[in-house]
Amino acid sequence: MLDNLKIAVVGLGYVGLPVAVAFNQKYPVTGYDISTARIQALMLGVDKTHEISREELTKATIAFTTDPADLQDAGFIIIAVPSALDKDQLPDISAIKIASKCVGQHMKKGAVVVYETIVGPGMTEDICIPLLEKYSGYENGKEFFVGYSPARTLPGDKKNNFKNMKKVVASQNEEVTAFLALVYGSVVNGGIYKAPSIQVAETAKLIENIQRDVNVALINELALICEHLEIDTQEVLATAGSKRDFVKTVPSLVGGQEIELASFYLTDKVKALGHSSQVILPGRKVNDGMGRFIAQALMKKMIQENVILSEGRVIILGLSFKEDVPDLRNSKVVDIVTELRLHGIDVQLADPYASVEDAQSHYKFELLPHQELQPAHAVVLAVPHKAYRNNSWKLFEDLLIEQQGIVFDIKGVLEEAKKPEKIHLWRL
Repeated sequence: MLDNLKIAVVGLGYVGLPVAVAFNQKYPVTGYDISTARIQALMLGVDKTHEISREELTKATIAFTTDPADLQDAGFIIIAVPSALDKDQLPDISAIKIASKCVGQHMKKGAVVVYETIVGPGMTEDICIPLLEKYSGYENGKEFFVGYSPARTLPGDKKNNFKNMKKVVASQNEEVTAFLALVYGSVVNGGIYKAPSIQVAETAKLIENIQRDVNVALINELALICEHLEIDTQEVLATAGSKRDFVKTVPSLVGGQEIELASFYLTDKVKALGHSSQVILPGRKVNDGMGRFIAQALMKKMIQENVILSEGRVIILGLSFKEDVPDLRNSKVVDIVTELRLHGIDVQLADPYASVEDAQSHYKFELLPHQELQPAHAVVLAVPHKAYRNNSWKLFEDLLIEQQGIVFDIKGVLEEAKKPEKIHLWRL
């Protein structure tokens, strides 16, 4: 049944490329992306997301292309383009619409189209399928079939990757769902979960991300409370963690595309149904305010150290949205930088993973090589990349004026017991 299956993946970013590489180990795969630069880099074995190694890309036989006509031979098409929010934090599914139109124009009769993109409940059936029908001229459920299989990506995590995660599949009937399970089950090792409907799978994907958002929001609010109480959040969490069923979560900046998207995609849908969020959006508000809180708390501590803010210098280590990845999209570190600079502080930025060009194009920030950083009054370990975690306290001493000052360890990864005496450590 699968012997002659040809697969196409539309969108070769953090989600699509690992999917294409995994399927290519068993099937002929066409990898389509609208970015000529992206396709050229992949053909040279370079993945700027760092999710796939040069060796894996060189070994792969994926037919990389920017020509949508190359989709017409595929019987199984996976759409993995990014979702977004507009300036009013409302769902922006323009990329999904464009991809649906493109696939509709070029897919063959009998094709199965699977969406791996984050969407609001009902969007696959209410928006995507009508577009496929309009541009293909085929009838859904008879001349082509649609499924939904939400991506479960953990950027930077090589162990819990596409092949090792349990895959959720859903469609509009049991036969197609069974086929999706068969196809995905032939390449993933983590097992298959058949959701009863596309809308259930769409909503499940959102709540997976929202749960993380709300959990961190609770602990971030605890960090705000502990700051007022003048006690250490980490000590509170360690004490609470002595209870067996306490869920371990650390205060942190919550950025990236997927987490924020999920909250607004779900609440936008339920708002249209007459329900207002009592937990989800307030939690997101807490997380959205953490960058500004961190900057203001740091400035307060600098003033206590007799630093004149307009003459102060701060080094921020890490700009990406999480550790060990280069992705700068929706990084909350930006809020720290912006707030500090509003008060005249000289902010220097370094990140061993992030692209200098991306930092400039996304935020107009200059990323400096480590050796060009000038000693500062304070160092903020904003993103604990492995390169920073594996270093000793000497890294931070050398970045401080006269090897003394403030080190703000946002996620509490540094070993306090080995801290030099002249360094004032603060953490959320």
